[in-house]
Amino acid sequence: MRSSILLVGALLAATAFAFPSSKQRFASRMARRANSTSHLTPAKFDATTARRAMYSSHPKITNETHVQYSSNWAGAVINSYAGAWSSVQGTFNVPVPGPAPGQSVGAASAWVGIDGDTCGSAILQTGVDFIYENGGVSYDAWFEWYPDYAYDFSGITISPGDSITAIVEAASTTLGYAYLINNSNGQEVGVEISSPYALCEQDAEWIVEDFEENGGLVPFANFGTVTFTNAGAYANAGGGLGPNAGIIFDIQQGSVLTSVSVGGGSVTVSYV
Repeated sequence: MRSSILLVGALLAATAFAFPSSKQRFASRMARRANSTSHLTPAKFDATTARRAMYSSHPKITNETHVQYSSNWAGAVINSYAGAWSSVQGTFNVPVPGPAPGQSVGAASAWVGIDGDTCGSAILQTGVDFIYENGGVSYDAWFEWYPDYAYDFSGITISPGDSITAIVEAASTTLGYAYLINNSNGQEVGVEISSPYALCEQDAEWIVEDFEENGGLVPFANFGTVTFTNAGAYANAGGGLGPNAGIIFDIQQGSVLTSVSVGGGSVTVSYV
């Protein structure tokens, strides 16, 4: 799952690790989907109406004074200052990942989402996994309504350096939409998701994650820097906030592995 796990203070063991191939991960997700209680159907996607104006005239929250630590999340989280969150978006360039220290593999994920921090019962999120293995890199575009599993999008290809816009929208606490736009090649995908697990609509997030595979955190890739631009969260009551109105998370697994900064409508996550 991609849920916020507070610091456990333990390094990943430097043991041999092999990622399932993209095809194997897709087959596994589809098998779980067949037994899922969620119902997912394709949604008509209108990129013009999905893009929204940004709001960034809010006090800056600095990394030095408001940082919190997590074993798997690095980025910015806004809690429910402006009411129930109905939409979160951000644009980032796909990095070229490298291996985790002392290993031959590494992986991480960049995503935007609603809930999962102060509301741990459900998360609506979408993003891109980036994986390094055997000297090569691969990417998966996915969406998820936790506690259901993540599922791969079809109809979109991801390459190093591509500009990706990720959007999640909550039509209600049990109905939502996830969109990914590859601004570099013009591909757009979207899905409508309904779930019995209600969102709280409390948290808005822009995150680089050390995600889970087979019950444990994967070796965390050296991803360089991921910057979310045009980042905004929008409330049901109207109006919105930029990520500088939020709280910063850095990943700590024994040592601190990331450095996060915010400013205006951007969140920058750097691997250290």
